Amino acid sequence: MQKSKKTVVIGFVGSTLDQGKKEERWQRWRPTMSLLMHEDLLVDELILLHDHRSISLIEHLKKDAIQISPSTQITGQQVNIRDPWDFSDMYGVLYDFVKSYSFDTEKNNYYLHITTGTHVAQICWYLLIDAHYLPAKLIQSSPAGKQQPEGEYRIIDLDLSRYAALTQRFENEQSANWQQLKANIATKNKDFNQLIREVELVATRSKAPILIIGATGVGKSHLAKQIYQLKKEKFHLEGRLVDVNCATLCGDGAMSALFGHIKGSFTGAANARTGYLKSADGGILFLDEIGELGLDEQAMLLKALEDKSFFPVGADKEVQADFQLIAGTNKDLRTEVQAGRFREDLWARLNTWTFFLPDLKHRREDIAPNIEFELQRFAMQQQRQLRFHSDALEKYLKFSQSSEATWQGNFRDLTASVTRMATLANGERIGLLEVEAEIKRLQRLWQRQAEPEKVSNLTTLFSAEQLAEIDEFDRIQLEGVIHVCKQSKSMADAGRRLFAISREQRQSTNDSDRVKKYLAKFGLTWADIA
Repeated sequence: MQKSKKTVVIGFVGSTLDQGKKEERWQRWRPTMSLLMHEDLLVDELILLHDHRSISLIEHLKKDAIQISPSTQITGQQVNIRDPWDFSDMYGVLYDFVKSYSFDTEKNNYYLHITTGTHVAQICWYLLIDAHYLPAKLIQSSPAGKQQPEGEYRIIDLDLSRYAALTQRFENEQSANWQQLKANIATKNKDFNQLIREVELVATRSKAPILIIGATGVGKSHLAKQIYQLKKEKFHLEGRLVDVNCATLCGDGAMSALFGHIKGSFTGAANARTGYLKSADGGILFLDEIGELGLDEQAMLLKALEDKSFFPVGADKEVQADFQLIAGTNKDLRTEVQAGRFREDLWARLNTWTFFLPDLKHRREDIAPNIEFELQRFAMQQQRQLRFHSDALEKYLKFSQSSEATWQGNFRDLTASVTRMATLANGERIGLLEVEAEIKRLQRLWQRQAEPEKVSNLTTLFSAEQLAEIDEFDRIQLEGVIHVCKQSKSMADAGRRLFAISREQRQSTNDSDRVKKYLAKFGLTWADIA
């Protein structure tokens, strides 16, 4: 039967096994020549990759080929490989060869002979085929016994899509990863499920920082823990998960808490401290509310991410720490960058993988499954299993899924609400009485949160007579300054926020002193405000 396409085989010459000039060479298996001895494998062209030492061997094989397969054209392709066991060197050479070769798949069928060459070469060939740089099937030859110089061969197709069982296995593995990441995240929301799938791919394929943005109570910390568990069970890391809420890092102690310190580095440093970053070495560091970090801490964190090293407080020797960062925030960091409160370079470093977790009010279909989840959690903690009466559950769901329920605290509000009803219920059922009381409680809670009473900072610091002597312009400015000071961890932190722009243009900066002098104009001290 006439072939519609020509057969082209590519491979390395067997620098040792293909040798032989005596007549007895025809009685033993030689990997390159054996391919030309099979009646059911007609090779039209054989391309042999070789180094400068095998030029004479190529010429000898051409002569031998004429005796057993005169129609086969043998072409030698010299390649320069410094170290055949060096992966980067081998892959680079083979990649250059493949990219420069003109493949014509309409006229030719291509086969890659993987019997010859180092194991590193075989791995590189696999990668090039899998990446579709090389449109070829694999052909493997092997000896079959004495007096059988033709040996055996087998063609291997790496197109995994043809193997239904393998495809299903990979799909099942990916589904298991997703289900594991989604564990304890009860959801029916289509968009949220898609988000979890994307997080799963990132978690198993990347070590770049992950930024999780969402309001308080949407589950940022919980998602970070699920990512850690997935990576841990897939052997992607060996270290621990270090969970830090940056809002709890106050003043000068923030540097020490994050980066550690050496003994005697400052007053009170009686012992050395490791710090959170070093504790997360080989694992994951979760910095929740990262927008609360000061600019100095942000600069140190950026260096640690880029260099995988940093200086503990008071140290003159760097500490190595390789960890993956997951950051959480309820702030718009772009706005914080524009306001000078967050470093633009750190924001760019964090923004590789950014995920926005929706509020509970935008996932109302998830309220019902999460109520059931919260009841199960309550049962495990309190050893008391409860259920809703059907009419009570219907009323609670109707309210909780309505526009009247704002869920300002998101899942924390829901957790607290179910816990209250379960605690106050008599017997094994939550009834209408508990539900109606809880609805009123939530309404009052959210109303107070939505309409906070505005109290001027100035009225608590000055008498009416004193305020009467301050210009309206100064009152407005002073109100803003005091507001920033109350939100800051220290006077230095307040100064960095208040003078974020002008401080860059000064040769020396003493933010604390500038704040101190401004407050002194009105007879105030930092202690008065803090």
